[in-house]
Amino acid sequence: MATLTAGTIGIATALGVGWLWFTPAAVPDKLEYLPVSIATPAAQLTQAQPAQAPDGGAMQFDFSNETVGAEPKSFLSVVGFWTIGSEGDNKFLVVDGRRWQAGQPAANLADKARAIYGERYAEFLDNVQAYAYFPYAVAQGIDDFRGGEISFRFKPIAGRIDQGAGILFNLKPNGDYLLVRANALENNLVLFKYEKGKRSSVAWIRNTPTSSGQWHDLKVRISGAKVESYLDGKLYLEHTLPAPVAGKIGVWSKADSVVYFDDYRVTPAPHG
Repeated sequence: MATLTAGTIGIATALGVGWLWFTPAAVPDKLEYLPVSIATPAAQLTQAQPAQAPDGGAMQFDFSNETVGAEPKSFLSVVGFWTIGSEGDNKFLVVDGRRWQAGQPAANLADKARAIYGERYAEFLDNVQAYAYFPYAVAQGIDDFRGGEISFRFKPIAGRIDQGAGILFNLKPNGDYLLVRANALENNLVLFKYEKGKRSSVAWIRNTPTSSGQWHDLKVRISGAKVESYLDGKLYLEHTLPAPVAGKIGVWSKADSVVYFDDYRVTPAPHG
């Protein structure tokens, strides 16, 4: 297994207050998911299709109809490099932090922002630039999640700075959002908020075992303003927000993380 050549790279922080210097991690230069070619953004937007809702309004994204090596059709990549990978017959979503440079936004970001928020995309674009350290992709076909459960399986593969996997929710037209993320390098579970170009932690739970190279389950349950988060079936985090949740949802990562995501499931709370 080959490794990347060590070197020093300057990275602008999300808050724009300085530089973070690091030596790239020793990560595989060949993985089964490594794209041979990437679908053009225009093709991605044309082909984009939401997951089906097989039972009770639940939506399941298992990526079985996606193309290995291409950008996902069921998620719009806003920041970072997202592609479809596989292990044997199983397909999944991959964030490829090996290609990350200064947290650059995804290709053709303006078109993707327009696909998410129509003509109200200008402010969204402005704020996305401030979050370029944090890759994320938005789930197609879910415009306004206000409560219920969001879950996925994830497998941390590589990353020296981070091996983070998060459930993004409450995404607003101006780019503000909330997320709960696990991290295999830190073994903690954190509820973060991103507001007006600034990131801050809302709730922080330590000692949450999250080993690299293994599949884990992450789930968020939201009822009004109450947020609960489960890792591998265990409730770790409970918090009440200042206001109820409403907005788009997605997947999230950080910096040089290489993480697989699978079985993304959304179960809206029953109305009435």
